Amino acid sequence: MKALVKLADIPRSTYYHLVKRMNQPDPDINLKAEIKAIYEEHDGRYGYRRIRDELANRGQKVNHKKIQRIMKELGLKCLVRMKKYKSYKGTVGKTAPNHLDRQFTAEEPNQKWVTDITEFKLFGEKLYLSPVLDLFNGEIITYTIGSRPTYSLVSEMLEKALIRLPAKHQLLMHSDQGWHYQMKQYRHALQDRGIKQSMSRKGNCYDNSVMENFFGIMKSEFLYYKEFENVEHFKLELQKYIEYYNTKRLKAKLKMSPVQYRTHFEQAA
Repeated sequence: MKALVKLADIPRSTYYHLVKRMNQPDPDINLKAEIKAIYEEHDGRYGYRRIRDELANRGQKVNHKKIQRIMKELGLKCLVRMKKYKSYKGTVGKTAPNHLDRQFTAEEPNQKWVTDITEFKLFGEKLYLSPVLDLFNGEIITYTIGSRPTYSLVSEMLEKALIRLPAKHQLLMHSDQGWHYQMKQYRHALQDRGIKQSMSRKGNCYDNSVMENFFGIMKSEFLYYKEFENVEHFKLELQKYIEYYNTKRLKAKLKMSPVQYRTHFEQAA
């Protein structure tokens, strides 16, 4: 042993210290198990920051660098890393001013909603998704999906969303200048419920960046992440993902899911 220590050019005390540590139980064994469980529960979508936040919600304050190191040891890596549909066809109705003006925060639910349409290509078909998102907590209020970007895709979305809207409100509804949102029927439906309409400036996607961000997250965590048997299977899994997004997936800014955040607000009010 003396010869080996001499050959390795390390002090004998260092060698015995390492041997002693090797024979001790792993002090992080329970933490590693919980990190692995959280990672698997979210199908590999969580990186070290969201796992840190989830542990904090469970009463464990752990430094993000330690979680990052443990995930590297365990071989756990966040697995999340389409042509954008453009509905603008010029002026086909009336446009609205940009009342939202990139003020993407809201003090309470149902104060500011944003909407848009995105396109999927699956099994040689095109599908179009039209959701509504509440800027208070990032919750998807409702959505419609169809094989064609017809006006009914948007009108049915709006009809479903308005069921969720209280009688007393001061709602601002923001979109881009897509032709659906310029239609008389859409504008009148908003006016009839006392909703103030807002639109992004022409060709400026940053004016509706929160909705764009949701589409990016949804496509990377869901569309590109999972495999689907057919279109109907995709629709079923999309419903599950949006339920997961609303009720279980932590938003980094909120430190909890959108529905949890809204519930806490309503209980405190």
